[in-house]
Amino acid sequence: MDSVEQAETNAARKRAPDFSVGATSDNAALWASFATADSIGAFCSSWLALQCSQIPFSSTGLLLLQSPDGSYGPAAIWPDAESDVTYLTPGAEKAVCDGRGVVRSILASTGAAARMHVAFPIAVQGSVIGVVAVDIASNAGLDLQGVFRQLQWGSGWLEAALRRRQNSGDASNLARANAALDLLAVTGEHARLQVAATALVNELAARYDCERVSLGFHERRGMRLRAMSHSAWFQRKAELIGRIESAMDEAFDQRQSTSYPLIPGTQKRIAIAHKDLVAPGPIGSALSVPFSGNNGVAGIITLERRTPEPFDIETLQTLELLGSLAGPILELQRNAERLLTGRAIANARSGLAAIFGPRRPAVKLAVLASLCVIGFLSFAKSEFRVSGKAVLEGSVQRAAVVPFDGFLAQALVRPGDLVRKGETLAVLEDRDLMLERTRWEIEVRKLQQKYRDAQSQHDRLTMQLLQAQIDQAEAQRALAADKLSRSRIGAAIDGFVVSGDLSQMLGAPVQQGKVLFEVAPLNSYRVVLHVDEEDIRHVSLGQQGQLALTGAAGQTVPFRVSRLTSVAAAEEGRNFFRVEADLLENDLPLRPGMEGIGKIGIGQRSLLWVTTRSLIERTRLFVWSWIP
Repeated sequence: MDSVEQAETNAARKRAPDFSVGATSDNAALWASFATADSIGAFCSSWLALQCSQIPFSSTGLLLLQSPDGSYGPAAIWPDAESDVTYLTPGAEKAVCDGRGVVRSILASTGAAARMHVAFPIAVQGSVIGVVAVDIASNAGLDLQGVFRQLQWGSGWLEAALRRRQNSGDASNLARANAALDLLAVTGEHARLQVAATALVNELAARYDCERVSLGFHERRGMRLRAMSHSAWFQRKAELIGRIESAMDEAFDQRQSTSYPLIPGTQKRIAIAHKDLVAPGPIGSALSVPFSGNNGVAGIITLERRTPEPFDIETLQTLELLGSLAGPILELQRNAERLLTGRAIANARSGLAAIFGPRRPAVKLAVLASLCVIGFLSFAKSEFRVSGKAVLEGSVQRAAVVPFDGFLAQALVRPGDLVRKGETLAVLEDRDLMLERTRWEIEVRKLQQKYRDAQSQHDRLTMQLLQAQIDQAEAQRALAADKLSRSRIGAAIDGFVVSGDLSQMLGAPVQQGKVLFEVAPLNSYRVVLHVDEEDIRHVSLGQQGQLALTGAAGQTVPFRVSRLTSVAAAEEGRNFFRVEADLLENDLPLRPGMEGIGKIGIGQRSLLWVTTRSLIERTRLFVWSWIP
């Protein structure tokens, strides 16, 4: 027989039921202990002992209760709290999973009695919150139904006790929350830090009967007192202020509440400075509670009483809740009152702490990754290119203009039409010109007839006068004929019509010199780029680049810069310079007026300079503009 079975057999013999007078007195003692239990632990121990004493042939009992994290832990062990009862856990686990009573029969080895492990779940409102397991010696007279009935009846007492504890805990939590919210309201009523902190410490002093309540913030050299109850100002170099700030430093270093005398919530804390604060008198007890900010503990609230009785655990929990609620408000008010330099220093200090401190691994990883990226960008080279909007134009553009004042009779082409040299583009109204030409022809004939008459009379003076008039009339007739010939406006070159839609102007008057059409050649183009004023200094004649047109974005056309203009044009609130370039190849079906993006190759530069040059230049200009 192994040691476990031997121990179980011995325990069963020791705990076999005894119905003698001594046994009756033992039950009375158990009932008395059960009735007077002053804590949930004592109640569970008394309850388990009472249940096991009512179950015949029981040797060991185990009570497991559910913890807040959902796991089950031992609440009581019978008969010896130090005994090993892990062999009962399989049955307890099965009872929790099944939600009903479980019996596990343990086969006996040679010379040992058979055992049974009985487990029964304890449920509150349909949820299993515990389980009791009992080791029982197998016996012919054992009534299993009676065992389950006893555990079921007894579980009612435990359920009631757990309900009372839960209700009591909820009421206590609600009271603490209400008290903390009341104090938070006092803080939130004021916008300025000094007023809010003073109101808070005064309210704490009145509510908890304190001789003095102090509030301080942590700064670079340690804690600094900012507000003291019932004091509009205080002398910072006073000995009392130094002791209070030392106590605050002690609590801040531990990042936990600290008190003297010690209370259950602060028993494992160092309280040397708090003892020194209390020692001179008349203060009898002190308590320091941290309040949190965005980056951990931001400051400390220290309470002092004349009475030597320590602060109770309820007050400690309420103040800790207040610290978590009011801390962010106080820190926000403090940051709002800081100067720009103070905020910058605080932010820099916080950033350095995140990078070099023991916490915030994500920040360290991000900084390391950023350094790697910056290092790569610093040494990696890339082609630096200046880009700008590009428009395709003909290398030359011939304009078709109005030769004389008149009226538009016909418009034979529209933008985009292909025309040949000499082809008629538009026709002006010519009826008046034809009439004028006819009038001058008649006038010439009349003058010629008069000239012949004067010639026949040998009147030389009249002949000279008529000859001058004839020459003048001939000139007017030639002028009318010339205008009539130019009433049909033709194309000067072969090409495309790039501008001039006159379909809506038929019959309208036109003035001499007005441009009606522009014609660009078929296979001779130039690229016009609009380069930003920040980049124009990098562009020079002869540099080559690539043009990507909107209509053929997948292909590029090479070009070479041929002309830089020194006149800037404003567009969309920025200044752009016109840069002209000649196409080096022409494999695409190009048309004048096509738009796209052109990029001019400047040379090899580091990736870091390429990506940050614009920001650096603008920053330099901004800084220079503010330098006196």
